[in-house]
Amino acid sequence: MPGREDLDIPDPEVANELDKMPGAGPVPTDIPSARIAFDNLIVVRARKAARPFLPHDSQYSVQDHRITVEGGEITVRCAIPTPAGPDDRTFPLMLWTHGGGFIFGPLDMDDLLLRTLCVELQIVVVNVDYRLAPEHPWPTGLNDAYTALKWAAEHTALLSADLSKGFLVTGSSAGANLATVMAHRALNDPFFEGQRVTGQLLQMPLTCHPEGYPERYMHELLSLETSGDPRLLAKAHMIETYKKYAGPATDPECSPLLYSSHIGLAPAYVQICGIDPVRDEGLLYERLFREDGVKTKLEVYPGVGHGFSIHAPESKSAKKFDKDFKEGLRWLLQGGT
Repeated sequence: MPGREDLDIPDPEVANELDKMPGAGPVPTDIPSARIAFDNLIVVRARKAARPFLPHDSQYSVQDHRITVEGGEITVRCAIPTPAGPDDRTFPLMLWTHGGGFIFGPLDMDDLLLRTLCVELQIVVVNVDYRLAPEHPWPTGLNDAYTALKWAAEHTALLSADLSKGFLVTGSSAGANLATVMAHRALNDPFFEGQRVTGQLLQMPLTCHPEGYPERYMHELLSLETSGDPRLLAKAHMIETYKKYAGPATDPECSPLLYSSHIGLAPAYVQICGIDPVRDEGLLYERLFREDGVKTKLEVYPGVGHGFSIHAPESKSAKKFDKDFKEGLRWLLQGGT
């Protein structure tokens, strides 16, 4: 991996595309309007980038299910491969939690990408429409996602899934935070005895509340202050995001970097962007995994910012990021070997 000072040197191809877009600006107080703006920019671009690769609808089916959670209901969208052989064929399963800083992101954001993964990897994908802050502060979204994880484990017959073939928790950005916390929760939950989570895929993970950074690692956690692209994500956005999420800074279920141990966790595939305020906490998290004996595979993308691939999908870096995403899932399905 390049030295950390080299990670902040912009990728010219990606920078050229980002120069065409406005800065992200501060997280506004008018959340409904901000969500509309997010959907019109991020969601539209994500779906546009994924649409050319969408398989024919004969290759998969989609089921939307309403599931009961504490205080209400949420939707889980399940993409299921169409069996090429016997009708009773079963598949591994991955649960996906989208990014958006715990505040933004509809179910549709990654929908087309996940349908493609479903067919290419022959895997059941459960996409969780967890409730968002600030209307639903921590730990509501986390609890919603964890309820969905249990629901998926209870409904394998409905989903044509076989968890012994693979049971992954996956997510991007804030969704990666939820995914890895779920991996921790499930580790000692008797509910998952005999149906353990087998892998984690963590894209650009948020692993620690800025106010929870542990003193002993402060010399490593520099990117919050020194890195970030204001057109994508910078320190100010992170601070406002966590204010709205309202989780306790030092609670590991908000800041999984602070878990006292990661021993026994499933293998993790981790993708980190070089120009990203959460870069260093992600790198540290992966290192602590390894120190506790967790199998990991790490990919770092120099010179690009948080979520860059949505805005520069034709760039070499974005194509590598997306290819690595799929290869990372395959690695996890092979048991991290």
